[in-house]
Amino acid sequence: MAKSGSPSDTVIIKKYANRRLYNTETSSYITLDHLAAMTREGRDFKVVDARTDEDITHNVLTQIIMDEESHGQTLLPVSFLRQLIALYGDSMQSMVPQYLEASMEAFRRNQQQFRSAMEGAFGGGPFAEIAKRNMAMFEAAADAFKPGAKPAGADEPTKDGGEDIAALKAQLATLQDKIDKMGQ
Repeated sequence: MAKSGSPSDTVIIKKYANRRLYNTETSSYITLDHLAAMTREGRDFKVVDARTDEDITHNVLTQIIMDEESHGQTLLPVSFLRQLIALYGDSMQSMVPQYLEASMEAFRRNQQQFRSAMEGAFGGGPFAEIAKRNMAMFEAAADAFKPGAKPAGADEPTKDGGEDIAALKAQLATLQDKIDKMGQ
């Protein structure tokens, strides 16, 4: 989670008896949603009980997960939760945190590699131009269905006697022929 470089980059959050969370960096009260956003941003924070100075970060992060799960953001399947609960008190319990942490780190690396590969595949080369054209056609089609929308090219002068329409019809016929051949 920590993207910060030094311990001084860790934001201290104080949790008071009234369940309010106080961000010492911004001198303001925050919510669990704020902490969830900080986590997604990679901000490192530590939550301490304001009265005892006990580190309760684990409990608060668990509460954020519970809140996310209760709002329909189910990420943890029931079977996984059952297996996790069954590991409490097991002789392998001490190995589970390191295993889960390593697994999540590997998942994050794979996710980043996948995103990079997809950006590389569609960022340049032959697929990039096709993707751009498809997006332009999709946007034009979506605009055509908006109330009060003008047909595409209504403000542009047409070529001699509707050559644009004829060219589009020819392209459409060519595409239809290709589709028909693929279906055979």
